[in-house]
Amino acid sequence: MSTKAQKSSALDILKKILSNQIFIPISALLILTIVNLIVDPSFFEISLGYSSDGNPVLSGYLMTIIDYGSELAILAIGMTLVTAASGGQDISVGAAIAIAGSVILRVLCGTETSPETIQAPIIVAFLVSVLVAMAFGAFNGVLVAYFRIQPMVATLILFTAGRSIAAWINNNQLPIVNDETFTYFGGFIPGIPIPTPFFIAIACIIVTALVLKFTNLGLYVQSVGINEQSSRLNGLNPKFIKFITFVILGICVAVAGLIKVSRLSTINYSVIAKDIEMDAILAVALGGNVLSGGKFSITSSILGAYVIQFLTTTLYKFEVQSAALSAYKAIVVIILVVISAPVVREKASAIWKKLVNKKAAAKQAG
Repeated sequence: MSTKAQKSSALDILKKILSNQIFIPISALLILTIVNLIVDPSFFEISLGYSSDGNPVLSGYLMTIIDYGSELAILAIGMTLVTAASGGQDISVGAAIAIAGSVILRVLCGTETSPETIQAPIIVAFLVSVLVAMAFGAFNGVLVAYFRIQPMVATLILFTAGRSIAAWINNNQLPIVNDETFTYFGGFIPGIPIPTPFFIAIACIIVTALVLKFTNLGLYVQSVGINEQSSRLNGLNPKFIKFITFVILGICVAVAGLIKVSRLSTINYSVIAKDIEMDAILAVALGGNVLSGGKFSITSSILGAYVIQFLTTTLYKFEVQSAALSAYKAIVVIILVVISAPVVREKASAIWKKLVNKKAAAKQAG
């Protein structure tokens, strides 16, 4: 093979790598890894300790990323589908998590604030919260799909009222679950040193992968997001497809709600899942998904979720105040939105082609 052909092949490979959707989250992951290796290599240390009950527990910054990044990855699954189908985002997921968590505590505690034993099986409480979360997801879906309200505006209703609804469910009280098994979902299962949320996230990922593989949901969502009118002419029902993505996000919210309230066995209505909607949206954007809808990659969004938690943990390690975290993440959002803008991509492609043509012309002249 000639030198010219080899270089042309190398350029083609480089172009494929740069255009691959997963390139952005992997690049961000590498940058964060390099920064932490340079500043403090101990960031990657993992130690084996024991809980107060004598059970083995792995600890370290990486375990924190796996732990809290898992609940964000679960939300990113639903948020990706909503974004792809509707071309907008659900900003009410934090408030919806508060509602789902409050429902779980209400079912487990009943009318008592701190009962000695739970009043219903945990699985029953979770299933009730799933139904409630799906109902609120359906509410948002109806506003977006059938009333054609822009997603962020439609979900602003629940974003505003959700935490008040969550407090109302438990009469503004803070119920406490005294059953130790309830803490397993947001903590550790005895004998297993890896955080349980990681396994819950894996289960959600597997279920999602099976649904997308054995149904046409992914194809339908992408079709509606790319061209709603065309998908309608091809026999699809865009309204129902948008609606169902919000319902699926509701299920993801219920799972995240279970993890959240399980961590403390209680709830703080104003703090629980605060600003998590921004992290979920950022995970979708960092995954290279176009925020205006259309083609999507669940895998990239999940990786993006763990990268966002990597960033959050890194900022905490650098002693950045929690109030300032949103500002740093907002900068990342702006950069990602600008990079993913069609105008920017077209100009970048034109510049790339011009450089390649100049190099080719210079070699021919030489």
